[in-house]
Amino acid sequence: MPSAKRVATASSGKSRQAAAEVLSARALNRALLARQSLLERSGESVPAMVERLLGLQAQAPNPPYLGLWTRLRDFALDDLTAAMQAREVVRATMMRGTLHLVSAQDYRRLRPVLQPVLQRLSLQSGHARALQGLDLAALRRAGFEALRTQPLSATALGEALRAHWPDHDANALASLVRGAEPLVHVPPAGLWDSHKPACFATAIDWLGASIDDSADEAAIDAMLLRYLGAFGPASARDATTWCGLTATRERLERLRPALRVFRDEAGTELFDLPDALRPDPATPAPARLLPEFDNVLLSHAERSRIFDESLRGAIFTRNGLVAATILVDGFVAGTWKLQRDARSASLTLAPFKRLKAADREALELEAELCLSVAAPSQAQRELRFVAATA
Repeated sequence: MPSAKRVATASSGKSRQAAAEVLSARALNRALLARQSLLERSGESVPAMVERLLGLQAQAPNPPYLGLWTRLRDFALDDLTAAMQAREVVRATMMRGTLHLVSAQDYRRLRPVLQPVLQRLSLQSGHARALQGLDLAALRRAGFEALRTQPLSATALGEALRAHWPDHDANALASLVRGAEPLVHVPPAGLWDSHKPACFATAIDWLGASIDDSADEAAIDAMLLRYLGAFGPASARDATTWCGLTATRERLERLRPALRVFRDEAGTELFDLPDALRPDPATPAPARLLPEFDNVLLSHAERSRIFDESLRGAIFTRNGLVAATILVDGFVAGTWKLQRDARSASLTLAPFKRLKAADREALELEAELCLSVAAPSQAQRELRFVAATA
């Protein structure tokens, strides 16, 4: 028979759950769009928007530019390029062990919080397994010292490390250092249309900041609160999906007195900042074009707030790519692709079903604006719709 204490706890939990307001998928959608500047474009600066978004996923160089274009008024490609060259925005391995653009200040704030996760991922990699028996702390120190001399490509870093460990694979040596050591990509890596191999610099050299291997609880809490501000209302599992940290449930429980608590339609508990934007679910949502790898699609475990699960196969490929997507009425309604050469540019829209005339017209306007920003020097520009199947 359960103890009185356990009965009281269970009763309290049921009461708490019953009292929580239920938010529909549309309500969660509008909250997400509002915080991501997808209901209305913002006049903020590039670094300010990058901070508000807690970074933009940046495996490829061009998607972050388009992610800012779709959120900012009067955005030009040179705005982000200038911010990266001025070291106000940096490209580095961050959340989920993936490349992101983050502000220089957020790199200093967030990287120590993420460092244990990134070290764990690095040590679990195939490269680490290939280096069994090696003093990995000594390897990290050697990599750090090699990069203090000058920024190095992965190939050059591997060769520098092989001078110390000639019997080991250069790529494996460099990969472990790149995964575990706080490094940034030096421009032109990450700039618009740049496809040259990245060169890496230490954070202390590029930003004047030494990065600790861990952070205190206050820094972890601050990151979780900022996640809720950018992507909430969200569950503990959503937060874990976004950053890769463990024990997010326990941390959110500790923060509960300072948070608003809701439930989604499946009964999952959702946490949020008390004063965060939560627009009326009936708020109109304009047509938008999201770039490949946009974090709006990637930052929750349960994603019905932005796309129907039946569309997953049309958005996420088996080899890890995430399609550029069309938003109609706030939800994913198709994919799109931009193609350019020296003289011409085309933007192809592939909606999953027949669009209303007003939605088609709104997408055409967005596509024309995209072409004007992403292909300003191409004399020939073409916009076309094609059929797509989800």
